[in-house]
Amino acid sequence: MALGWAIIGAGMHPQQKVAPAIGLTPDAELIGVLSRDQSRADAFAEAHGAKAGYSNIDNMLADSRIDAVFVASPNASHVGHTARVARAGKHVLSEKPMATSVADAVTMVRDCQANGVKLGLGFELRFHPAHRIARDLVSQGRLGRVRLLQGHWGRGERGEPEHLPRSGLRGWWEDPAAMGGGSVIMGLGVHVFDLARFVMGQEVTEVIAMTDGQTDAQPLEHIASMALRLEDGTIANISCGRMLPDTLNNFTVYGTDGRFTGTATVWEARMGDAEVVSETVNRKESWEYDYLANFVDELADFHNAIKEDREPAATGIDGLRSTEINSAVIESARTGRAVKIERQTP
Repeated sequence: MALGWAIIGAGMHPQQKVAPAIGLTPDAELIGVLSRDQSRADAFAEAHGAKAGYSNIDNMLADSRIDAVFVASPNASHVGHTARVARAGKHVLSEKPMATSVADAVTMVRDCQANGVKLGLGFELRFHPAHRIARDLVSQGRLGRVRLLQGHWGRGERGEPEHLPRSGLRGWWEDPAAMGGGSVIMGLGVHVFDLARFVMGQEVTEVIAMTDGQTDAQPLEHIASMALRLEDGTIANISCGRMLPDTLNNFTVYGTDGRFTGTATVWEARMGDAEVVSETVNRKESWEYDYLANFVDELADFHNAIKEDREPAATGIDGLRSTEINSAVIESARTGRAVKIERQTP
């Protein structure tokens, strides 16, 4: 039986990725979309073949055809929307970052637990085959003891202005309160933080960050460089930035017996090359550009988690841990000090 989806949010991400991916996912059907503007909701529904557009969340949640909701509203709104969806007995797949505060992330996990619904996070880079190869290599010890991870995600267009407009669809991306005090940290770095956890199977214990923001003069950063310490002492060097149109977006794992390099794999679309050079494994693989493949696999996994009554590949706890890292990185950038992470138990 098809899983009936609704999307909260009618912005660029749902338009370009979420709705088209639902259309390509087996046994998935887009039932509704919620926007504050009814005409915009109707236009979205017509463009993507949804059954209905809504401007009232209660009316949308009363639609019995909807089984799961993709929460793609502004970051600070995730906690409130998740609470409403969970109370309606519908499963939640939340866009990253999960929340703008650790307290809100804990609330989201508790709300879904209390109402017996699944909570997943939109960490689609977990579904890139290159990153799954890296995880397997690490877990099997094929690279020896891992000592260093390096990950980068930069984007932009040549000649792009340094400050985005405060009006229009992207205005809230320049609002410190709506963003939780971080910009590219929340939009780009969050993915690479999660990759470090995913590939290593470990938690981050301490962070230190340097950015061009987190000051009174410039509250939000456009570039960030961070060092993360994992539980076994491995260091992850992570950088991200807007206004960086020519970066390669690589992810590398260095061990005592070998190296994994994903070239251009840290990007939402499935693409790039993977190279493994080690004492026991030497291989190369490539993936042709596929804009939606990671998202389709993410949605299919979430559907299977519901059918099989298991946790999705990226869980609410993964979202909470990511939010803890985000908050620590922003604090470190603001204070100029290393910050140890205290993990919360929902």
